[in-house]
Amino acid sequence: MLRMRVRRLPYLNSPLINMQKNTKTYVLLALVLLIWGIVGYKLMNWGASEELMATPIPVVDFKPKPQKEKDTFRIVAHYRDPFLGTALNSETASKIKKAKPKIEEPPMIAIVYTGSITDSSTKQKIFFVTVNGQQQIMKPKDSFSEVKLLSGSSEQIKVEYHHKQMTIPLQK
Repeated sequence: MLRMRVRRLPYLNSPLINMQKNTKTYVLLALVLLIWGIVGYKLMNWGASEELMATPIPVVDFKPKPQKEKDTFRIVAHYRDPFLGTALNSETASKIKKAKPKIEEPPMIAIVYTGSITDSSTKQKIFFVTVNGQQQIMKPKDSFSEVKLLSGSSEQIKVEYHHKQMTIPLQK
């Protein structure tokens, strides 16, 4: 059998090469953590310098420029009607009605009648009314959120909301 002789190289006898495998791992891990720690520290302190934070913001007085009165004009268009072929009369132009301002109605709210019970001591009915998702226990002539309970039975209740009476049936 042929034997080969392996010759040891002199640089293999250095102390770093002869270290145990775990020791090398721990040294390299510490070195990597140190480098990443320095990089992270530099990134965290990159944009926050004390000079920028310490400078006060100057206060500027706001003085608006005086506004000039706008020049208004009116277009009087007496063109012929392209479909009928006739010119627009001044009488027709004066008949154009101006829009009447709408009377604002109060927003409708959700009113639900969920039930009633009778108080055994006073023989008075108590009604469960839900107004905009909030359940209330109401007696006749009680009010909540501009909703006034006028009267009621086991089938329905009468309420007043912004001076309008409504009948609400029992929700099942």
